[in-house]
Amino acid sequence: MTQPVSLPPAEPTGEELRQALRKAVKMRAHLRDRGQTRFEIEVTDLSLSGFRAETSFTLWPGTVVWLTLPGLAALEAVVAWRDKFKYGCAFAKPLHPAVFEHIVALSQR
Repeated sequence: MTQPVSLPPAEPTGEELRQALRKAVKMRAHLRDRGQTRFEIEVTDLSLSGFRAETSFTLWPGTVVWLTLPGLAALEAVVAWRDKFKYGCAFAKPLHPAVFEHIVALSQR
């Protein structure tokens, strides 16, 4: 007779974990890529590992960029995807949770 197998609780998938850590924001910021002047963007959501933004400026996946939010040093990121005027970018280094919460609080002012 076989013994019943007890499985550990399911781990959240990458998508579930990402969504849990993502916050909707709405704030103006600046973005620049190598050798270019900075331009304005609207950050629409933020996570510890990246952000989504909208801009009419054209960027391509794989482009290294620097995001400048009010009162913070520039944050290095890479464009992960593009859909017309919407972009998803991954930070080179994940945000510290306190910095993440500070940015979210700034967006609610």
